[in-house]
Amino acid sequence: MSKGATLALYIGLLSRLGRRPPPIAAMTRRWQRRLCEILGIRIRVRGCAQPGCLLIGNHISWLDIPVVGAQGEIAFLSKAEVRDWPLIGWLAETAGTLFVERGAIRIDEIAGMLRKIGGEQTLMLFPEGTTSDGSGVLRFHPRLFALAQETGLRIQPVAIAYRGHAQEMPDTVAPFIGDDTLLAHLVRVIRHPGLTAEVHFLPPVALDEDNNTRRLLAERTRTAIVEALGMQPDALPQRSLGARPEPTPGAIADPTPGRPESIPTGGMAHVA
Repeated sequence: MSKGATLALYIGLLSRLGRRPPPIAAMTRRWQRRLCEILGIRIRVRGCAQPGCLLIGNHISWLDIPVVGAQGEIAFLSKAEVRDWPLIGWLAETAGTLFVERGAIRIDEIAGMLRKIGGEQTLMLFPEGTTSDGSGVLRFHPRLFALAQETGLRIQPVAIAYRGHAQEMPDTVAPFIGDDTLLAHLVRVIRHPGLTAEVHFLPPVALDEDNNTRRLLAERTRTAIVEALGMQPDALPQRSLGARPEPTPGAIADPTPGRPESIPTGGMAHVA
């Protein structure tokens, strides 16, 4: 953690002096990799992030961010209140995290943010809208898939899983769900040796005649992730962050033309 704090202080000082900071994304990637090492997380990776893609992944824990972030110069979309998290919020802002307010979010605003970082970093979203225990994958909210339509980016599914000593079963410590606190969860992770994170970068999904709506993009992206995780197509997690799961995409009506698109922002730190 001390390296991360030192990084943030250094970049902040350069900015105040009017000097251009060094490549922040590359430095953040190295720090995230080091954080995983400190936590004793072994990472198994298949594939890699492809250029010109919007990364879409299933969401299990705040650990998803350093685990995936260690694999490339990747930014994340986060709820605005993460800025107030001790140290982590400061580091996230310094690293170029895109923050959005809870509630109604306009797709064009997020698309503008995405174009701003597009030449330097890849953006990753978690469209389940919350974290889960990893035993299944919640339905993907289709509205964020409009970003692919707005920017022309392909969508690259990313399947994430955590394994303990019993490699065939999802790990029960890694999920950050319920009323858990960041500090309590961090302590449990540190005391939990043998944690393995699996990250599978899948082939990109293009916006074409076969995937011409955001609903189809959402369904096919989720299906690709579920299949990569070896789950049944209808596999839903046993536990998620909220006491009541969000409505499935099938129950969410398209917005009235001319009205702002509302995106669910319930869940863990990163908006989906």
